[in-house]
Amino acid sequence: MRRLPLLVASLLIGTPTMAAVPALLPTPASISETGAGFVLAAGTPVVASDAGERNAAARLAELMRSRGVAVSVAHAVPRGAAVRFVRARGMAAESYRLVTSAQGATITASDDAGLLYGAVTLWQLAGGGNVVPGVTIEDRPRFAWRGLSLDSARHFQSPAYVRHLLDWMYANKLNRLHWHLVDDQGWRLPIPGWPKLTDVSASRRPATAPGAPPLPPVAGFYTAAQIREIVSYAGARGITVVPEIEMPGHALAAIRAYPALGMGVALPPGTESDWGVFPWLYNTDEATFRFLENVLAETMRLFPSRWVHLGGDEATKEQWRASPAIQAQIKRLGLKDENALQGWFMARLGRYVAAHGRRMIGWDEILDADVPPDATITSWRGVEGAQTAARRGHDAILSPAPVLYLDNRQGTGPEEPPGRGNLVTLADVLAFEPVPAGLSPTEQRHILGLQGNLWTEHVRTEARAAWMTFPRAAAVAEIGWAPAATRDLSVFARALVPQLDRLRPLGLTAADSAWAVTARLVPAATGVVATLSGQSGLPIRYTIDGSAPTSASARYTLPLTVTAGQRLRAATFLDGQALVGSYDRVLDRAAALTRTSRELTPCTSAVLLDLEDDWPATGERAHFLIDIFGPCWRWDAAPEARRIAIRVGQVPFNFQVGPDRDKVRFRPPATAAGEFEVRAGCEGPVVATLPLAPAAGNPGVTRLEAALPPSLPSRDLCITYTARGVDPLWAIDRVELLP
Repeated sequence: MRRLPLLVASLLIGTPTMAAVPALLPTPASISETGAGFVLAAGTPVVASDAGERNAAARLAELMRSRGVAVSVAHAVPRGAAVRFVRARGMAAESYRLVTSAQGATITASDDAGLLYGAVTLWQLAGGGNVVPGVTIEDRPRFAWRGLSLDSARHFQSPAYVRHLLDWMYANKLNRLHWHLVDDQGWRLPIPGWPKLTDVSASRRPATAPGAPPLPPVAGFYTAAQIREIVSYAGARGITVVPEIEMPGHALAAIRAYPALGMGVALPPGTESDWGVFPWLYNTDEATFRFLENVLAETMRLFPSRWVHLGGDEATKEQWRASPAIQAQIKRLGLKDENALQGWFMARLGRYVAAHGRRMIGWDEILDADVPPDATITSWRGVEGAQTAARRGHDAILSPAPVLYLDNRQGTGPEEPPGRGNLVTLADVLAFEPVPAGLSPTEQRHILGLQGNLWTEHVRTEARAAWMTFPRAAAVAEIGWAPAATRDLSVFARALVPQLDRLRPLGLTAADSAWAVTARLVPAATGVVATLSGQSGLPIRYTIDGSAPTSASARYTLPLTVTAGQRLRAATFLDGQALVGSYDRVLDRAAALTRTSRELTPCTSAVLLDLEDDWPATGERAHFLIDIFGPCWRWDAAPEARRIAIRVGQVPFNFQVGPDRDKVRFRPPATAAGEFEVRAGCEGPVVATLPLAPAAGNPGVTRLEAALPPSLPSRDLCITYTARGVDPLWAIDRVELLP
């Protein structure tokens, strides 16, 4: 028996009787090569007796069907190679043993989840020709909670998409789907007796800049039957669906449908299509608690999960502070302040779910007051919430922003969809360690695991949701399951790339950001100097003759000088194979004299967002990287030019930021519509002014152009605009320098 180093098993070279052992994802706790294997071919019997075995067999069959192989489920032990399940007492939860040989495969586990995960690993082991190598695998997860969160409140995803997501999750041994079903922008589940929740608040019309044509509504909700089907589908794949009902904040959708639930503060039209932190809270009347108990009763009827997430985050207290009735209640209850009242509010509903045999989860803000002793904490404001929770004896789930907020952009290339502006790469996620420093062994046992969150304010399509989620979710799976380790992306790639190939027939088109080649271009005397880069640390190979790069092509090491008109093609390579995300462009000086907003440098990053234009309703829209609290862009060391052209667009300032809105200041405009200003250095003189009048009536992108002086005191160009207010926000699509 030969022990295989973890993550490098794919480097083994097979023989006619000894298949190569592929790298597996997540990495198993232990894997040993034992000899010859077998072919998991069409007709291979999968022997199953009890319900858990039959479910694991059915999942193996569906995974193999994605490869065009139909295995058969049998009830009696056949002769010859077969897949067999064995129950054994005393094995850890979700753990399994997988032994493969010329006689087939035997999967041993104590629980149904272990049988399922053994089947998933067997599917991964089947390599070229579906040959399964001979191995012994002893495997168990590091953490019990290995999750993803899907926000269906801001943008609605179809039941079919949710099922796809569940398929991708269990294929990576992820076992918790935190389903964010209600928020300020939308309510997505029906509650008997409260029909307006879905009649009114399951639909909204997206915000647009002043004067722009309206966009189609964002609408949809899940029927009770659809929810039950999704929960059942998840359960068959080892996944618990944990519903979230937000309170006392993020309550606008409910208040919009039933204003008596709120504090009596009117809702301006269209508020439901804003983003940010809303001041509208539930009131604390008994009628409102009866409503919330109705909601939770129906939620618990639809979702058998032992956990119910009650939110508790971002509940700003302006409306409670301004209410004489609330202030009188705080005094009557003997509470210190509004934060303590929120603690009382959450504890009351926590006791309600506990009385029904469930446990509450809340975001880490609920630690600011007393919470039920069995409450679990989702730590999102860094890891400190988990530290505090564990020290107080609460279980905790690590889900810190920004590293596990999957709506942050993961690359800078043109294919990236909109999202939060922070750059959170696959390598960043892979390097995350869920157990905070400084916890004792007893406290560490309260760390249940980790969860990646996809918030969908800026993720309006299912294709974008999939792109933003994977492959970073695979890194979450690796961290949650595999033994603790220092992880390197270039090594992890050897398991990830074939895993993504396996997931493609299951409907996944994952982001290629980790392998994408980007080029920074600057003009040269005879053409262009191209500096290539990628995130993975893997080699980049290139050609300049128009041919596709191969493993024999030149390896990139230093910036390239390319003659104008030549076609530069480059790709990241893994074990001699080109990966997705290649670069292909005919280079000229115009390309080197153009920067998109993603290629410019934001002057500040207080609230950096990668926004999408609000026009047109269908088709491609421009993308704008912008700090909404200080729109300003820099082109450092800009090439010499005689003129500058800026393509600009306008988007609505539909952000609930409270008094911070008044802190967004602009220089006063010289003309009615305002103007873009170009400075030589952000503290330097204005060197070009581009009036916005031609763009003011255009809902799309407008090209503005102005002359530059023949000499500048600084080649660092700083671009801002003047305005009398924040709405609309003007943003840059791209900047061109003209010789």
